[in-house]
Amino acid sequence: MMNAFRKGLSVVGMIEGQNVAIEDRAADGHYDRLPALVTELVEHRVAVIAANFLPAALAAKAATQTIPIVFLSGSDPIGAGLVSSINRPTGNVTGIAPMFTLLSTKNLELLHELVPNFTVIGALANLNNPNAEHQLRDLQAAARILGQELVVLAGSNEREIDSSFATMAQRQIGALVVTADGFLISRQDQIVALAARYAVPTMYPLSQYVAGGGLMSYGANLPDAFLQTGIYVGRILKGTKPADLPVLQPTKVEFVINLKTAKALGLDVPPKLLALADEAIE
Repeated sequence: MMNAFRKGLSVVGMIEGQNVAIEDRAADGHYDRLPALVTELVEHRVAVIAANFLPAALAAKAATQTIPIVFLSGSDPIGAGLVSSINRPTGNVTGIAPMFTLLSTKNLELLHELVPNFTVIGALANLNNPNAEHQLRDLQAAARILGQELVVLAGSNEREIDSSFATMAQRQIGALVVTADGFLISRQDQIVALAARYAVPTMYPLSQYVAGGGLMSYGANLPDAFLQTGIYVGRILKGTKPADLPVLQPTKVEFVINLKTAKALGLDVPPKLLALADEAIE
């Protein structure tokens, strides 16, 4: 994703190593480390903070009211407290809001179309993420409408992810929804491999899971969101104020199916579902 971010910078003439330097910090899913990481950047007097995903964005906003912040967050940025207006953000914060976390209901509905006979569905979530509560609430409501039971599975670290998959059979979980979370994205390979190992039909929030062998995804294009983040950071470096950059809300969502994975799971993709797909990987 950093390549997409760098490409966005280059669109507005900002080239790493020539006229811009990038100081990268990562909490690796340990969100309690974020305040200290942001404090380092503030003390280094960076020109702009690019905050990827809600926990980082909230930590950045709490740390400074003067350094411009460009967030990339799948949450409602107003509801999350990042900005008070989409069109005219005030203060030092603006960003890109692909709204990943508002698509939980659709994710479950599409999964139900493929595997309608499963009555117990798992939801893998990083419970340390403030996004998790909202996503799980929407999933619980959707599951009730579909006559399904939703079981929350913890995924705040590698061990929890392993343990959650290992308990699926005994809890009679027949299919899984992976919620939107930065740490879970970083554990993409682990999650996709476990879904294959335990033969669990799984719906993901982003298409890179599916490109890596996952079954299905429904959500915005994450590389494009990183590209737009880079463009916004570059524009601010060139003098534009955050308040003059409205929060961008990508309108296109993509539904991707991996037909090879479906076949490996013994699933027949209904023609109706296949017709909805923006991309079918064979």
